Amino acid sequence: MTNDPSRLISDQVDALLRDHPPGDVSPRQFWGAQFDAGLAFVRFPEGLGGLGIDHRYQQQVDSRLADAGAPTDNRDLNLIGLALTAPALIEHAAPDVQRRLLRPLYTAEEVWCQLFSEPGAGSDLAGLSATAVRDGDEWVLNGQKVWTTLAHKARWGQILVRTDPDAPKHRGLTCFILDMTAPGIEVRPIYEITGEAEFNEVFLNDVRVPDAMMLGELNRGWAVAVTILMNERFAAGRSIGPRGSGVIENAVVNWRKFAHQDAVLRDQLVKYWIDAEVLRLTEIRASHSAGRGTPGPEGSVAKLRWAQLNQSITSFALDLLGAEAMHYPDGYEFIRPEWSQVASGSTQKMFLRSRANSIEGGTNEIMRNILATRVLQLPEEPRSDRDVPWRSIPRG
Repeated sequence: MTNDPSRLISDQVDALLRDHPPGDVSPRQFWGAQFDAGLAFVRFPEGLGGLGIDHRYQQQVDSRLADAGAPTDNRDLNLIGLALTAPALIEHAAPDVQRRLLRPLYTAEEVWCQLFSEPGAGSDLAGLSATAVRDGDEWVLNGQKVWTTLAHKARWGQILVRTDPDAPKHRGLTCFILDMTAPGIEVRPIYEITGEAEFNEVFLNDVRVPDAMMLGELNRGWAVAVTILMNERFAAGRSIGPRGSGVIENAVVNWRKFAHQDAVLRDQLVKYWIDAEVLRLTEIRASHSAGRGTPGPEGSVAKLRWAQLNQSITSFALDLLGAEAMHYPDGYEFIRPEWSQVASGSTQKMFLRSRANSIEGGTNEIMRNILATRVLQLPEEPRSDRDVPWRSIPRG
């Protein structure tokens, strides 16, 4: 085998396209072959979807496969799995668990969800109250989770629960891999203003999880959560498209369709286009950071700016429609979608869906706090519960 990573990538891609032409095999067959060739996550170890080489070579893979028309729908079908779960499995899961779960995750045969937020623990995630109690070689889980994206489609979930109520809130948490088909799990839809229910409530009633499905160490779940959350900051419903794509493309289409001549609106459109391109370049830089492991502050910067800009551009694009903006062509079918509908459909739907951008994946306020303390080194807000046992913290 060559010692030149670029040549190795080229040879592997050539073989993949020769043996599995994208037009001749099903998408899942192609994704499986891509995983087996080490071209799914090149920085991962060999045998686990990677080649054990620098993450920067992933761009070479993606570019070659895009030129060949390779399918990429797995990124929509299993966004949480690819962007959040896979890095956490590599960093925190046992080898046999990695071998069992990573390949069907990449092929989207097994969709993943994330069970973190609760009705009483959103921004203060470490204050969660869902519990896990050991019973022999199993754990019994009880509690409620909310805003769980695609829980109705998920085969597996990564769940954060409290295993030591006598420890301070950050130090008594454990992360588990949850079989979403296990007895005692109830998933209820939360319908949004788009008429769709990609979010869900999940109720846990004496759900049993094997000890072998613990992700990371007992009572050290916060470290696992940080890995997942930092990846979520960057991946909150986005993929990096070509220049001028996404919601700004929709705004430009509306500008041309309705033949606007207003100079002020034209200048505003150009400003938004520039802002969108600056954000795209920032996201590329953040993706390079994410490829090295847990993303750095670029992920929080990109997430905050993405939420703000998405909402501003979709609002601007809606204004360009004039009276037509009052019509909702997508219709309220009250469906449970197959994948997360972040930036698809009509201008009206994009506008309505974008209202969630400043909440999902960490609220704008949380992003500002993270950037203030971890990037600008500003003092943290006073906290009276830092070393207090969770059981002793007053709760409403």
